[in-house]
Amino acid sequence: MFIGLHHVQLAMPAGEEETARAFFVGVLGMAEIDKPPVLAARGGAWFRGGGLEVHLGVEDGFRPARKAHPGIVVDDLDEVARRVAATGQDVTWDRDFPGFRRFYAHDPFGNRLEFLEPA
Repeated sequence: MFIGLHHVQLAMPAGEEETARAFFVGVLGMAEIDKPPVLAARGGAWFRGGGLEVHLGVEDGFRPARKAHPGIVVDDLDEVARRVAATGQDVTWDRDFPGFRRFYAHDPFGNRLEFLEPA
């Protein structure tokens, strides 16, 4: 029945699109993709890397997702950890998921992100 996951949506505060670009493009190496015009008027930004899309939508009264998170599989976990740590974000390694190496970090808005690499 299910064939894949199209995207994950995270929230962000209004007017912070450049901050989002600096992190998702500049740090993680994703590409920004155009939002449909009717949705672009709402603000936010969309990014794609590999088969993953991350959509950041503006939310009134924004509060970051501190527990809920996307699990992003990467092919060089140490390099992603280095890039994220270079921004001043904490990188928290976790060995409690058999078959994977992983760490948790946050985007510039405080949303939790999990990065994984098969062990």
